[in-house]
Amino acid sequence: MTRSLRELFRPSSIALVGATDKSGWSLSAFQNLRDHEFAGKVYLVNPRTEVVHGETAHRSLSGIGEPVDLAFVMVPTTAVLSVLREGAGLGIRNYVVLTAGFGETGPAGKRLEDEIVAFAVEHGLTVLGPNGNGYINAAGRTTPYGLPIPAPLLPGPVGVVLQSGALASSVLSFAQARNVGLSLLTSMGNEAMVSVTDVMSYLVDDPGTRVIALFLESVRHPAEFARVCLRAARAGKPVVALKIGTSALASHTAQAHTGALVGDDRVIDAAFRRFGVLRVHSLEDLIITAGLLASVGRIDGRRLGVVTPSGGASEIIADRAEQEGLELPAFAPDTVARLTGIVPGFATVQNPLDVTGYVVVDRTLLGRALEVVAEDPGIDAVLLLNDLPRVAPADPSVTLQIAGATAERIRRSRVPVVVVSNVLTDITEFGRHVQAQTGFPYVAGGIEHGMTAIGHVVRWSEAVRQVRDVAPAAVVEPPAAGPGEVWAEHRAAGLLAGHGIPVVPAELAAGEAEAVAAAERFGYPVVLKAAADGLGHKSDIGGVRLGLTGPDEVRAAHREVLAALRDRGHPDAATLVQPQRRGGVELLVGVVRDPAWGPAMAIGLGGVWVEALRDTALRLLPVTPDDVRAALAELRGYGLLTGARGAEPADLGRLSEVIARIGELAVELGPRLTALEVNPLLVTGSRVEALDALITWS
Repeated sequence: MTRSLRELFRPSSIALVGATDKSGWSLSAFQNLRDHEFAGKVYLVNPRTEVVHGETAHRSLSGIGEPVDLAFVMVPTTAVLSVLREGAGLGIRNYVVLTAGFGETGPAGKRLEDEIVAFAVEHGLTVLGPNGNGYINAAGRTTPYGLPIPAPLLPGPVGVVLQSGALASSVLSFAQARNVGLSLLTSMGNEAMVSVTDVMSYLVDDPGTRVIALFLESVRHPAEFARVCLRAARAGKPVVALKIGTSALASHTAQAHTGALVGDDRVIDAAFRRFGVLRVHSLEDLIITAGLLASVGRIDGRRLGVVTPSGGASEIIADRAEQEGLELPAFAPDTVARLTGIVPGFATVQNPLDVTGYVVVDRTLLGRALEVVAEDPGIDAVLLLNDLPRVAPADPSVTLQIAGATAERIRRSRVPVVVVSNVLTDITEFGRHVQAQTGFPYVAGGIEHGMTAIGHVVRWSEAVRQVRDVAPAAVVEPPAAGPGEVWAEHRAAGLLAGHGIPVVPAELAAGEAEAVAAAERFGYPVVLKAAADGLGHKSDIGGVRLGLTGPDEVRAAHREVLAALRDRGHPDAATLVQPQRRGGVELLVGVVRDPAWGPAMAIGLGGVWVEALRDTALRLLPVTPDDVRAALAELRGYGLLTGARGAEPADLGRLSEVIARIGELAVELGPRLTALEVNPLLVTGSRVEALDALITWS
């Protein structure tokens, strides 16, 4: 597909089929090609009019009489297939179909769309759309695009792929306003043939693209998406995505607590993390973050040095740095000494550094301070707060000289330097001129979005080092279970124990005597639980009795629990007796199978608090012990595991190994497993035990 897309995006001649003065789409497409200096030939096709847009029109593709590389199709819905038939006969292989009225309208439109795809596949055609605006190849000045493209059209290293035609122009305008150059912008339409992942793959191979930016309404081909994101990570090309839309997982997982904690949107987060994709939450952050990644690449560390001309801005940056998980370390003594010799005497040398408003008097001050801070051995990157000039002075030579000197210092810096403006405003024509003349770097727009972008770049730099291909796991023969069957603890725990996962000892008891005998073998106090398959939350029916200290309490608890079970349609139920465990930290480890991404694991504080606190970290399976340890560190309750307030610290190595093994088992059980939950998983020092478990089969 990459080769065919290369031909699609780099035509030497274009035919606008259905061109008419009555259509704004047609006029925009024609003007875009003319105004942005498309170097090839443009043909207009209209069977009823001899002149369109002031140019001679051809009555058909056949009437052109010359080879055509790309047909931009704007005819009525029912006429699209006939255009493809005629074009295929003439050797035209590439099509952009702007026309709507296909799969997005319902079954009848979907049938028309399927006919187009079947014909295209049979005849080796490449079709972008339908129901899409087209694309903008800024580097190649090729703009078959159905909405106006404002000037200037800036070529650059950011490739943009959008599942929204209406937002494409807004994204383009904002990129131009912030001086972010694009390699390619594609409005995907219905993705009937060419998909988002196809265009992403093309951009991974495109030497002119350094960053891929996505606007996604859905991930239609998860396996392909994962593969191309891994390819991008290996190529060192960041993928930044704005993914919209949330929903809950299917109700068949509701019997487990995990179903309330894992939703499609959280699984998307986990998938993006696994495949090295940066997720942003606004169009502004999509473009600003992509622009920064294209400019600075990786930032290998969280230690940030800050140089500003404003005390107020320094305080805002300090607050935002903490929110982004960035560190502002104290400057080294030598750095402090050198800065003291540069800044005015009333300035305070600290990080963030406010060189004060004296920059109005000494316009070299900010750049000289930057040079010193960038050499500090305890800094991984520098934030320079510096706006591009908006209005040209009477004599711009001094402005250009200062900007050029600062740009040179940034180029020589041993660490990345991120330039951030105070607020998010458009870069003016004079600001563009300064950048072009001096090589001044990309300026991230505004402290708020700039700090967000820096945090994203740091996180991507950490994540891309951990991105790895995941070998498919061997699937074990799953145990016999009926469709939709729910295994309660006595069967679920047996399966866990049989696969190397530590489980608290337990005995089934059909009668009172058996329950008492089991309790005395374990030693008091004991726990007695309801044991019946198909039963979800035992505590909801009074099916868990804790702290039983003698035979009489065990007998009474056994009778009461069995009575509750029989009232709910479990006449042959039994009870489960276990030794009472005290102390430690209760965790939940739950796995649910997402229909798109496969098994996903939630790790969090467990027991009765799991849904109330909702303190969980999510990962796609499989996971390594290191993955688990990183997930545990994300929990707000992580301090409970590290010995907060004198409590015994958990053996995090042992705990991570056990949780990773639970994940391995969930993967090995294959697609018949719908949900597996251990709640609680009790950790006390180096002892890790599953105290309860639940398994749901598909």
